[in-house]
Amino acid sequence: MIWFKTESIGSIASNLIIDSTKYVGVGLEINANHVRSAREGIVKAVCTAVHIGRTTHVWDIKVYDDHDRLLCISRHTVAIVDKKVMG
Repeated sequence: MIWFKTESIGSIASNLIIDSTKYVGVGLEINANHVRSAREGIVKAVCTAVHIGRTTHVWDIKVYDDHDRLLCISRHTVAIVDKKVMG
């Protein structure tokens, strides 16, 4: 279920940097490559902006285990939508 976490992280990141009185960030696409599994312990995610545009944001999200071993590489695209359009 790591992809679910990376999608949440990318969406939260976008919504933190937009004017939330006018816009909302919604998931548009997600791609994830799982390179290792984790059965226990703590995982951490590092979310880095690849592109911050007016209508889309693209995030690179890497997930590591508590030994800093790479578990997942994900790219998440978020659409930035005007709240007026959403109704």
